[in-house]
Amino acid sequence: MVCEKCTKKLGKVITPDTWKEGARNTTESGGRAINENKALTSKKSRFNPYTTKFDKCRICKQIVHQANSYYCQQCAYKKGICAMCGVKILDTKGYRQSSV
Repeated sequence: MVCEKCTKKLGKVITPDTWKEGARNTTESGGRAINENKALTSKKSRFNPYTTKFDKCRICKQIVHQANSYYCQQCAYKKGICAMCGVKILDTKGYRQSSV
C-alpha cells in the first residue's frame, strides 16, 4: 500500500502497459515522453544492487523488499499505512485483517 504522494517515488517500467486507463508509463497519460531513452533518463528510479540499501521494517524488523520504504508490505497492509512514509491510508477498525 502506497499513498498518492509516494507514487511519484516509485520506479517506472521501460515497457508501456497494455491497459492504458490506469497506466503511469504511457504517452497518453503523460507519464512517458516519446522517443525517451529510459536507460539514460531514469537514473534515480532504476534499481542498482550496489548502492540501493534495503532497510528493515520498523515494526517486524524484516528486510523490506522495496527501496526507500520503512515498512514491509505485510505490516503496511495490516496497519493500513503507506509502506514508504507511514501515513494512515485506510481505517482498519471494521476489517478483519490477516497476512495469510
